[in-house]
Amino acid sequence: MGSSGRPKVLQLGLVEHAHETWSSIGEIADIIVPKATNRDELIAECRSGAFDGVKVAYRTFYSVTGLVDTELIAALPSSLRFICHCGAGYDSIDIPACTDRSILVSNTPTAVDDATADLNIWLMLGALRNLSSSMTALRAGTWRGNPPPAFGHDPQGKVLGILGMGGIGRNMAKKALAFGMRIRYYNRTRLAEDLERECEAEFVDFETLLRESDVLSLNLPLNPQTRHSISKPQFAIMKKGIVIVNTARGAVIDEAALVDALADGTVSSVGLDVYENEPEIHPGLVTNPSVLLVPHMGTWTVETQTKMEEWAMGNVRVALAEGRLRSVVPEQKGMAEMWVGL
Repeated sequence: MGSSGRPKVLQLGLVEHAHETWSSIGEIADIIVPKATNRDELIAECRSGAFDGVKVAYRTFYSVTGLVDTELIAALPSSLRFICHCGAGYDSIDIPACTDRSILVSNTPTAVDDATADLNIWLMLGALRNLSSSMTALRAGTWRGNPPPAFGHDPQGKVLGILGMGGIGRNMAKKALAFGMRIRYYNRTRLAEDLERECEAEFVDFETLLRESDVLSLNLPLNPQTRHSISKPQFAIMKKGIVIVNTARGAVIDEAALVDALADGTVSSVGLDVYENEPEIHPGLVTNPSVLLVPHMGTWTVETQTKMEEWAMGNVRVALAEGRLRSVVPEQKGMAEMWVGL
């Protein structure tokens, strides 16, 4: 508890949009803002006892924490029970290490679905139509380029294979139907029948998805099991000339293998919003005119950023009031009930 007798919340990162909602958190808790301007200073501040008594941390992707790894988790106060992460992806947080410390973690599912799926569609259409090279040529003053690019393809009638049929994957599927695409998907758990009907999506095994898709959309979270889900063995199965789009996490693709697949024509074009070692991008992708590149902007809208902040702040409020989280990450759902009220 703070000096006021109220619970304490650690603010790790800036609030950009949902200021009114954050102010309402300040009415029920003492908000502690670190003085640190980098990770090393933050760890030292943690170890100084400055955050002792903090029960909940609100964290943004661009905070000074860097990775929430074993080093940082060990420095955090023993009172900390909840990390409310402002973002759908949470691969920057070591969940097993948090679990070992009895810290529950939440993310912001559904808040990002529309914006990310919208960008997915844009990347897909741009890659199908082979727009990247001509966009570059136009800025260089050579119109479409000399020689002009190869003709692109229409989406109508093409098989869209979705790897990872969570909220973003389902959102993309429904939007792709408007372009006359046929939807197939692979997911570790098959969707309920009503969700399949809603998306008009057919469940297939992983190899069938790779073998028969004209476009492959990657919409799966990054974890040790999904890292390099797409690499040389998977490219060897794919239909010649496949188009790939990725707005998930860069490391679900082996970028070096992708560069090779582009070079030999296995992959005709790519639309990417995420990269294996951000902000670095494999030079073979940067220099390839068939690669449409966006600098991780899938959720870069005022509306979506606001929804994400409000969702994460909602988790802070529930954690303070009820000792639980409304969107605990999947890896911890089995343990969440045991920790309610801690």
